[in-house]
Amino acid sequence: MPVYTSTEQLYESLRLLFARIEETDPQVTGAVASARLIIRLSCSSPSGEITINGRTNPPKISYGKSSLRPDLEAELTCDALHQILMGALPLGKALSGGQMKVKGAVLKSFVLADIFHQGQAIYPQIVQEKGLQS
Repeated sequence: MPVYTSTEQLYESLRLLFARIEETDPQVTGAVASARLIIRLSCSSPSGEITINGRTNPPKISYGKSSLRPDLEAELTCDALHQILMGALPLGKALSGGQMKVKGAVLKSFVLADIFHQGQAIYPQIVQEKGLQS
């Protein structure tokens, strides 16, 4: 059974996650702004798009289709995203195993790794608060 039953449930959890990342470690969002990257997470099952615009300071995050052209795009299922954020699926293994595909400025993907790393410290609490299966 999928962790997220709807796109809105996914967006609600990620809005909370990104807000808490900004509260607890603004350096992560500062790194996104410094890299001046537009990052898109394209999720499936359920489908959803999250675009992080690092060309604004602070970065602006949009949920849903965006006309911005990403510098870095990560494609993965919502379950893979959940496993990465729970720390159950290492980012390197997700990439090498094909659970996550990255296109674009791969050399600047350290920013994406920073977001996932900080998210892992916060996300399990969100899963518990939202009553999602872990």
